[in-house]
Amino acid sequence: MATINFGGVNEQVVTREEFPLEKAIAVLKNETIAVIGYGVQGPGQSLNLRDNGFNVIVGQRKGGKTWDKAIADGWVPGETLFEIEEAVKRGTIIQYLLSDAAQIEVWAHIKPYLTAGKALYFSHGFGITYKERTGIVPPADIDVIMVAPKGSGTSLRRLFLEGRGLNSSYAIFQDATGKAFERTVALGIGVGSGYLFETDFKREVYSDLTGERGTLMGAIQGILLAQYEVLRENGHTPSEAFNETVEELTQSLMLLFAEKGMDWMYANCSTTAQRGALDWMTPFHDATKPVFEKLYKEVATGNEAQRSIDSNSKADYREGLERELKALRESEMWQTGATVRKLRPENK
Repeated sequence: MATINFGGVNEQVVTREEFPLEKAIAVLKNETIAVIGYGVQGPGQSLNLRDNGFNVIVGQRKGGKTWDKAIADGWVPGETLFEIEEAVKRGTIIQYLLSDAAQIEVWAHIKPYLTAGKALYFSHGFGITYKERTGIVPPADIDVIMVAPKGSGTSLRRLFLEGRGLNSSYAIFQDATGKAFERTVALGIGVGSGYLFETDFKREVYSDLTGERGTLMGAIQGILLAQYEVLRENGHTPSEAFNETVEELTQSLMLLFAEKGMDWMYANCSTTAQRGALDWMTPFHDATKPVFEKLYKEVATGNEAQRSIDSNSKADYREGLERELKALRESEMWQTGATVRKLRPENK
């Protein structure tokens, strides 16, 4: 591992230079990686592993949309595509990439096939961290490991095809074989990670749930909507409100601070923008930090996890979720966004 200084703090990370793909392939040459689930992370991770030369099979319920999607992606029924239980039986490394709710539902069906020496792999710490609530308690004679890409499976695949990588965290919950570290890092390199930084299952799920509900999704939608509404209430057109709220952020400023940081982005904006941003960042910080503190506390106590489990275990949860997503999709702001995107030059 390499020691890297992040903002004055030294951390241990694994890079592709010290653990190249060739080494990863050698570590896993006798393994069969069974990817269970073909929804969010499953396609990106399985396809990247396959393209990198690993022995991969996919386990999915037969007859559904994701089964058909797997076939469309080149997985062959009876050769590289199997029902979930059969894939777990054949695999030596089980990538458990179902949704959190589905992991709970399927656990009893796959646990008998998690025999000594196998590895159970997660990309999220939810099932293990909240095991008293989920019932996911692995056998003591298998490795329990995690690689969590810091982005969606779609982004992981897109960056892989561009010859780039998505940074990932990794963790080892249980090392029954003495090979858990090498297995974990090899899988992290195989799925297309840029670099790997160490965490544990609890820290991963606490940071992940906070991030999803915070700046990655929940907070950003709330802040964007608040600004959009204020502009509309003060006579600005939908197009103007959307462009000033979303389009400039995503198409210009995010690209600047993704490239070299927020400080560099500030330095490359007008002095009027710099002055205003510096003045107003503190009121926004002071207004939102108590919300983040409350959010983190709810995650740490398990209340947020229980709400998710309770909601997702309802028979009609998908219908209710779709109603909420439909309302978001059909809101004026995002309907305006759909029109704005069509008007971009690349879509002409």
